[in-house]
Amino acid sequence: MTHTNEFNILHPEPLLIVISGPSGVGKDTVLHMMEARGDQPFHFVVTATTRPIRDGETHGVDYFFVSSDEFAKMIEDDELLEYAIVYNDYKGIPKQQVRDALASGKDVIMRLDVQGAATVRKMAPEAVLIFLTTAHEEELVSRLRTRKTETAEGLNLRIATARQEMKRADEFDYVVVNTDDKLDDAVDTIQAIIHAEHHRTHPRKVSL
Repeated sequence: MTHTNEFNILHPEPLLIVISGPSGVGKDTVLHMMEARGDQPFHFVVTATTRPIRDGETHGVDYFFVSSDEFAKMIEDDELLEYAIVYNDYKGIPKQQVRDALASGKDVIMRLDVQGAATVRKMAPEAVLIFLTTAHEEELVSRLRTRKTETAEGLNLRIATARQEMKRADEFDYVVVNTDDKLDDAVDTIQAIIHAEHHRTHPRKVSL
């Protein structure tokens, strides 16, 4: 018996997945856990930023840490998929990195703030947008205070911004709660979403 392509209803298309949410919800932690598991061949996009490197971070792994002049040249040369000022520093996604990863057939995962996610949705309507959040606002505020990475003024700005961003969850395709001490559950949910997306009868096809 011969098999024909008409019976092959699965059309594996690489996905563009955006993990977003307010500062403090654990976007970096979730992505690190996904990388550590190594269950699927993801490409994790590295964001360029002008903010100073923090203790424990690695250039080219956590971010590409660049100067303001270097970032300005990236803008002028149209090298960024999207960019924005986030808490007085610039962040942006290198365009070619995303295109090369999609062309290789890998799912591409990027970590963005809420305004960056909205920009990507306009450019790539077929992207999968996942909103990461905490179970309660008090939990989010507690995490931000515990980090101790900014001044009291900067902390107040992050908290106020986070409260506004929480109201934009309905702009996303999915919401995932990252509760304290239940990181594995959040990662399991995200991977289940990705698995289900690959079984759509009408697959998403991203073009950039």
